[in-house]
Amino acid sequence: MNVDVLGEVPDMNVDVNAIFQIAGIGIIIAMIHTVLKQMGKEDMAHWVTVIGFVVVLFMVVSLLDDLFKEIKTIFLFQ
Repeated sequence: MNVDVLGEVPDMNVDVNAIFQIAGIGIIIAMIHTVLKQMGKEDMAHWVTVIGFVVVLFMVVSLLDDLFKEIKTIFLFQ
């Protein structure tokens, strides 16, 4: 394994943007949930949480699809 001067492994496409996006969505949804709950609108707060969960779920499913496609191309040599 080749390691460059900075200690990074070249040719590894690690995308941490998705992790930061999911964390950002979680923080924003938590803040909105707290504000709505403080205002007495607990039903709306729960809906916001569910919608945030569905958005993150679609993001994770998309990332898993990319992962499985990459694994398929590696092991099936396509």
